[in-house]
Amino acid sequence: MRQGEAFSVQSAKAEAGQIQKCNIVLKELGGKFENEYVCAMLGNLAACRFYEGDVVAATLRFSTHEYQGQVFQEILATDIVKI
Repeated sequence: MRQGEAFSVQSAKAEAGQIQKCNIVLKELGGKFENEYVCAMLGNLAACRFYEGDVVAATLRFSTHEYQGQVFQEILATDIVKI
């Protein structure tokens, strides 16, 4: 559907202490009212560009974490391939 610009974020797992991150909105196939997902793409994947109308296959990892008494859900796109 749409994709934001890549930006740097702090990461304890990255060698340089920072990693590239990009947000993307993906929509299931099927029609106007299908589910949409706001996903994060990290590292080299964040540099990949996709455009509205591109049909892709994506591997998504769903997780939750708690911060200051609130629970947040995250969706990480670990692989995206244009079909």
